[in-house]
Formats: sequence, structure tokens, C-alpha cells
Amino acid sequence: MEGKKEGEGETGKSEFGASEIEYVSYGGEHHLPLIMSLVDQELSEPYSIFTYRYFVYLWPQLSFLAFHEGKCVGTVVCKMGQHRNTFRGYIAMLVVIKPYRGRGVATELVSRSIKVMMESGCEEVTLEAEVTNKGALALYGRLGFIRAKRLFHYYLNGVDAFRLKLLFPCPELYPSLPMMAKTEDSHCHDDHIQPEERSELHQHL
Repeated sequence: MEGKKEGEGETGKSEFGASEIEYVSYGGEHHLPLIMSLVDQELSEPYSIFTYRYFVYLWPQLSFLAFHEGKCVGTVVCKMGQHRNTFRGYIAMLVVIKPYRGRGVATELVSRSIKVMMESGCEEVTLEAEVTNKGALALYGRLGFIRAKRLFHYYLNGVDAFRLKLLFPCPELYPSLPMMAKTEDSHCHDDHIQPEERSELHQHL
């Protein structure tokens, strides 16, 4: 998600060490209000509860939350499934509240989801990000994502998006590499999100 991006300067940052952030996977209904509150307060248009439940009920192992001193400060929500002839993951929501941005929290959240996707047999991971969101593009670039396709007027505000893609290597051919990205075009797919909601995805790192 976009907004103030991972790696950008941010005033009013909280002082904390990396070891003070606790990362947990989605643990049940008690975590749902935390995810909803975090995402809703950062996005201009709230999602319906059915959108959240679609992701966290079907793929709870792909959702992670970050806590600092008992407060939820970040979350990532993803899914995975068959798309044509490819089993792939999709990063749907990523939010870190402002005082904690630019401190590696978003990177850790995404990395944990990617690890589970890879271990679950995903061949690739995709997401969309605004072409103007330098922070998000830099974050995912550091993780090995490439710009697979430009989606014109993808968001409701008229801004274009890049479809970003991370390809995992065939373990038989690359047994020593955990992941690898290479350029390959992508096609639009149904992410089971309403268009007005989809336009808000990847808005706040």
C-alpha cells in the first residue's frame, strides 16, 4: 500500500529497537478488529467486513500483524490460489502506521508472507502499486519484485499502477536460491475485491 513509504523520512517516529517489534500470524477472530481498524484508519474508503473475512478466513497463515508494546502497528493480508496454469500468491493489504514507517516493519511483514507462500508451493507473488509510489516500488524492488505490466488508469483517482511480480525458481534447477525474479508479462485477474475497494489497495506502507 502507498502513502508515506517504507524507507522515506517520517517525522514523529517512535523510538524503538527492531527486537521490540513482535510479529504474529493471524490467530483468529480477536485479530480481525485490529486489522480492520488499522487498515480503515489509513485508507480513505473502508472495506466491508466480508472483504477482510474472505482473506483471513481462507488464508489465515498469510496474514501477519506487528505489535509494539501491545499495540498493533502494522499488518499484511494476502491470499494464494490457482491462476490459469500458475499457483500464485497475492499481496492485498499492507499498512504500517506513520510513526513506525521507514523502520523495516513493512519489509518484515511482507517477507514473512512471501516465505509462507513459497513454502506452500507458490510459483510467483503479485500485487499492484501506484506508479507514483516510489516508496512502495523501492520496497518491493529490494525484495526482488519486477514491474511486469503497467495498468493504465487502474485507480479511481486515475493514476496508473504497476503490476509487480516475484517469481520463485524451480527448486530442481536452483536448489541453492530461496527466490528469484525475472521479467515476464502478466494478465489481469479476479482478486475477488470490488473495484472501488481494489483501488485503495497498497496505499499505505
